[in-house]
Order: sequence, then structure tokens, then C-alpha cells
Amino acid sequence: MTTPSPEFGLDITHASDVLVIEVVGDLDYETSDELLDTVVDHLAPDTALRRLRLDFRRLTWIDSLGLSTLLMVHRHTSAAGLTLELDNRPGFLDRMLDLTGTLDHFTATATAEGDPTGTGAGTGTGTG
Repeated sequence: MTTPSPEFGLDITHASDVLVIEVVGDLDYETSDELLDTVVDHLAPDTALRRLRLDFRRLTWIDSLGLSTLLMVHRHTSAAGLTLELDNRPGFLDRMLDLTGTLDHFTATATAEGDPTGTGAGTGTGTG
């Protein structure tokens, strides 16, 4: 018998030029489209947004499609001129990003903006 995954949800907070999306539960085959659709829906051409912060403090799991979705989110935010920040990354997410060679891809912006650690302002260290 398999244990059902925690209920998935997105808690959205919008401030003047920052959109924060907290990812709750598993980011996987069944839930990834919801995250991508939510991001795309908030990227209107006339948006005042400058940063998108994805908060992973309540992320319970991520699979390869979840990772693919994060890469697509990065592509969309880059095209819109937004900075993407991955906040409060749990250890398993950092491990997946590191093993797949994508950690630097997501943290390079923080390094370029003057954070020599590459963790970025508010991106967290994975320790929650």
C-alpha cells in the first residue's frame, strides 16, 4: 500500500514588484502544470513585477517533471525580465539541483548581483 502524497497547493502573495509563491506538498507529474500555469498567468506584458520568489519551505518532494517545470519557470521569468529566487530550499531539492548540474543555473543570478556565495538574497541555504 502506498502512502498518499500530501495535498498540493500554492500560496500566493503579491507585493508591489515581488510575487511570492509558496509550494506546498509534492511538485511532480500530477502538480507541475499548476505551478507553471500560475507563474505564466502572473507574467502579463504590462506587469510591474521584477522578482518571482518560489518558497519551498513546505515542499515535500520533487521529481524530474518538477525539475523540468522549474527550468521552464526560469525560462519564462528570464524572458519577462524577472529575477527568479528559490527560497528555503530543502536538502533534497538542493541535492537534485546539484546532481543534475542545475544548481548553478538557478543561483548564477545571485552571484552576478553581488552575492559571492551564490545563495542569493532570500534564496535560503536549504536549512529552512
